[in-house]
Amino acid sequence: MDKQGLYLTAFQHKLLLKSLETDLRPEYRRRIEIILLADAGQSQTEICEALGCSQETARHWMTIAQTGQAHHWSDRPMGRPKAVNEQYLTRLQELASHSPREYGYPFERWTAQWLSKHLAKELGIKVSACHVNRLLKEMGLSTRQTRKAEQETDNTQNSRIMISNLLPNSEPNFRWSLNFVKTSN
Repeated sequence: MDKQGLYLTAFQHKLLLKSLETDLRPEYRRRIEIILLADAGQSQTEICEALGCSQETARHWMTIAQTGQAHHWSDRPMGRPKAVNEQYLTRLQELASHSPREYGYPFERWTAQWLSKHLAKELGIKVSACHVNRLLKEMGLSTRQTRKAEQETDNTQNSRIMISNLLPNSEPNFRWSLNFVKTSN
């Protein structure tokens, strides 16, 4: 028969030990270890030293063990809740592949900030601009122009003005000629 601890039933103890044999995230593994050590009679200080966890973490999971709630070790997911779903990703990809002008905006290229605002309004899912950029990168997309597009834009928009046809030692002629010359940077 399994050794009876302070807080866990034999079944809970066995279930937690079995869970430790699976491939768990370190944070989940630590939860189980705290519960098992508390059940074995270890103090909060001893648990913190053994596992390198904070006092708050140890206290919380010790309380879970003491109140008979050890089976809830995996109920509280780690990190922030996942807000982005397949619909969001599909729509993000669709928007990023088209001009914002097609959706009534006055600008030619999306920024992550504008994609975030548009999707929040359309789907009700608020995501930071940084996260939008991460999602775009994962999809192989970007809000930045490619080098080729930048060069084409530079060549058409950044023409330089050059004054020519001024003859030295001639009578002043105030009708200058302006020639536009494309230069590449």
